[in-house]
Parts: sequence; C-alpha cells; structure tokens
Amino acid sequence: MLSLALRTISTLPSSSRHLRLRPNHRPSFRPFSVNMSTHTPPIEHVVLFKVKDGVDSSKVNDMLTGLNSLTSLEQVLHLTAAPVLRNCSSASNFTHLLHSRYPSKEDLSSYSAHSAHVDVVKQFVLPICDDIMAVDWVADALQGPVAAPPGSALRITFLKLKENLAEEVKNEILEVIAGLREKLGPNVQLTVGENFSPGRAKGYSIASIAIFPGPKELEAASSDPEMVELHKEKVREHLESVIVVDYVVPPAQTASL
Repeated sequence: MLSLALRTISTLPSSSRHLRLRPNHRPSFRPFSVNMSTHTPPIEHVVLFKVKDGVDSSKVNDMLTGLNSLTSLEQVLHLTAAPVLRNCSSASNFTHLLHSRYPSKEDLSSYSAHSAHVDVVKQFVLPICDDIMAVDWVADALQGPVAAPPGSALRITFLKLKENLAEEVKNEILEVIAGLREKLGPNVQLTVGENFSPGRAKGYSIASIAIFPGPKELEAASSDPEMVELHKEKVREHLESVIVVDYVVPPAQTASL
C-alpha cells in the first residue's frame, strides 16, 4: 500500500472530492490478527464507478442496493459497495466503489457471468455511469478475516508503470509496497499484487488495499512524515500515473448515500 508515500511521490497535482457517508455508521473494529484458514489466497476485486452528473439520488441508491445484494452469491466471500470517501489523486474522479473477494479466479469469473450480476449491471449501473474501471489481483499473504468490518477505512492504490520496465523492477515495486506491512502494524490489513485483468484496468498494473480500523487511523498513517517518505525514491521514477481512493465500509445491508 504505497499510497501513503505516493501522496508526495506523485508529480501529479493533488485534488480531493468528498462524497461522505452518513455519520454514526462506524461500528467497533475487530483487529486483523488471525491467519487465513484457506489453502489458497483469495482474489481482490475492486470496481470504481463515475456516476453521471445530475443523476437522481434514488437511481444511485438502486445501483448500490443492487450491487450490495450480490453478496449473497455463493462465489462471494465479501462484498461492499458505497460512495467514495475521498479521491486523493488528480487521476481519479470516481464517485463510488465496490470491493469484493473470492476464493479463486474461477469464482470471480463465475460471479461476473452470473445472471444476477449481469442484471444489476445492465439495469442499474450502466444507465447512470459514464466511467467504470476494475482491477483484480491475488491477495497473497492476507492476514485476518476476509470480510472488512463495517466502519473500517480502505486506502486503495492503483499504479500505472512506465512502459518496458524490466520484471525485476516490477518485483522490486511489489516488494517495497509489501514491506509496509511491518510499518503499518497488526491492526492494518494490507494486500498487494499485479492486476490480472488488463482489459478493464486502463493500464494500471499494480494494486494495493490497506484496511484501517477507521478513518482516524487512516488519516494518522497518511500524515506520518516517516511513512510518507518511506522508499519514495525507489518507486517514483517508474510511475506514469497513480490513482488513490479512500473508502469507508458501509453498515451491513445499507446502501445510503
């Protein structure tokens, strides 16, 4: 999760667009302290949506209700959809986000092709969105529960690397991000990996998610000078573009703006 450093690494101007969840929806946090019991690491799936300007709020709620209903599908380990809390980079103007996890790539493919998913996308997503992107990666070394608790805060980072980078450079970048686990501490869950769905990712090839107990903990880590400076010189020269998005997991069965 390099974005704690990328807020100063990126040469792109920083901007923020706030779409806040309703207050008082931050339940207590359970630390990510237990090891995964599954034999294979789960799959991360993040979709960013840009809702068209002027869309009626009822249609947005219908979209979120439909997306959140997909958590009942047997292929899904975890799924939430809600407004973006904050865009932290000028490369992003997305308004809503879906984060989900699956046991395998095959399960993700089955989910994508499932009639319930296809219906939600056709009826509620495509009519009101003018931009959508998705990134998928294997959540190697995942520690803690698969489901991010309601009220926890996510920092999602997508990296678009310069062309023709050697594999060893890509591996070094992945190692730099993974190395933040120790610095972030046991109450923060971090996954990082290389995108395996290039057709939907707009050229962004490395992704990470850091899950904090709540927005306060996310803000504290983001403002830590030592964290911000960590390893930045090893990565900045290889970046073409960065998307950084903050998101708060909504209460269960809630799709409010």
